[in-house]
Amino acid sequence: MTPAIFSLSGLELTGEERAFFADAQPAGYILFGRNVENREQLRALTDSLRELHGRDDLLISIDQEGGRVVRMKPPEWDVYPAPGAFADLYAIAPASAIQAIRANSQLLAQDLAEVGITVDYHPVLDIPAQGAHDVIGDRALGRDPMQVAALGRATLDGLACGGVIGCIKHMPGHGRATVDSHKHLPVVEASEAELETDMAPFAKLADAPIAMTAHIRYTAWDTDNPATQSEFVISQIIRKRIGFDGLLMSDDIDMQALDGTIPERSQRAIAAGCDLVLNCWGKMDDMIGTAKVLPAMSDVSRERLDRAMAGAGKVSDDTPRAELLSARNAFLDLAKQQA
Repeated sequence: MTPAIFSLSGLELTGEERAFFADAQPAGYILFGRNVENREQLRALTDSLRELHGRDDLLISIDQEGGRVVRMKPPEWDVYPAPGAFADLYAIAPASAIQAIRANSQLLAQDLAEVGITVDYHPVLDIPAQGAHDVIGDRALGRDPMQVAALGRATLDGLACGGVIGCIKHMPGHGRATVDSHKHLPVVEASEAELETDMAPFAKLADAPIAMTAHIRYTAWDTDNPATQSEFVISQIIRKRIGFDGLLMSDDIDMQALDGTIPERSQRAIAAGCDLVLNCWGKMDDMIGTAKVLPAMSDVSRERLDRAMAGAGKVSDDTPRAELLSARNAFLDLAKQQA
């Protein structure tokens, strides 16, 4: 198995993609707007991927946070509030905010499970610092580490109730970045003591099944390499200090924060200790090149993958959608009334 998550070019598998994926056997897939048209089409696409690999628990993922980060959009799917809406509610009624975001996450899971998606890259546990770039912005669950952890836990729980696996991101913390890592490499010069705040929500949720790294260079830990490609950050900070032993994947390896070819970037991430690399652009040459240079997935990484995906498709709470919507909206109305 290739330790990579690859992407697709369109609404259905091409013949070239089908042949390549059957040979490369990637760990999973990520879907984008270019792959999404409607429920029937999307379910057919995910079914074709499962059939290709013969795995019901295949990692088929998407970024569906709510607010400005959504791939499945109206009118086919409901509009979801940005995560920051629940942070606003928490300031007024913490217990209500936790119940609201759990219901919201269960609603998201129902949408995703219906079309065969097993992993949502959600929640964001980054704590925005004053003066940071707004790439996180209202995607954040607040500025207090314990609040972020509480809302993050409720998000993971809500997704799991609907049989979808959540992924905490961007470890060890993206909140201090002053540039967008999609376009530039952020360099964070905060001290180790200051970075304890950034790590705190991740440490509280260190038992999460999946986590994603940050393409950020933290000078307190590694003056040369971003976290995604830093053996020290992954082994000493993420694995040891934070205590995360789940499936660790890179953020999108195509982002301009990193340099070198896509296969070279991928090699460095795996060598540093990532279990998987995430390749989002669906460019066949890049995917073929990456599959050629990466080693087969290690036994440890395969065990982490299997453990992470154990709950995929297992619905533990079948509360009707209308009831979840009513509860979520009633709680969010509290914040509007106080605004």
